[in-house]
Amino acid sequence: MPLVHISLRTGKPEAYRQAIFDGVYQALRETYDVPDDDQFMAMTEHDAANFRYGATYLGVDRSDDVVFIQITASNTRSAQQKKALFARIAGRLAASPGMRADDVFVSLVEVAKENWSLGRGLAQYA
Repeated sequence: MPLVHISLRTGKPEAYRQAIFDGVYQALRETYDVPDDDQFMAMTEHDAANFRYGATYLGVDRSDDVVFIQITASNTRSAQQKKALFARIAGRLAASPGMRADDVFVSLVEVAKENWSLGRGLAQYA
C-alpha cells in the first residue's frame, strides 16, 4: 500500500498532472505488485520561490520541469524491485506526459508493515 506524494512547479495542465499520477501508479503495479485500486496519491504545486533543486547534482541535468516523487511503502521489496521501480517510473513518465528522465526524482521511504492504518483506526497489516 504505497502512499505517493508528488511535488512540481506550478503551471502544468491537468492532463499532464494526471499522466504523472497514472504513470507512477502503473509503474507501482508492474514492479511492486500493487493491487488494483490501491491508489493513494497527492500532488502539490509550488511557485518558483518555493521550489528548489540542484540543477546538476550527481551529474544529472535537471530543469524547472523536475518532479519530486516520494513513495512511502512497506519495507518488503528487494533492491532489484526498487531499481526496477525507479526505471519504470522514468520510462512511463517519458512516454506520457513526455518528461525527460533527468527530471524524474524519486525518493523511497520504507516503513514496517505495522506502521500503517488505512482507516477505521485499525492496523490492517499488523
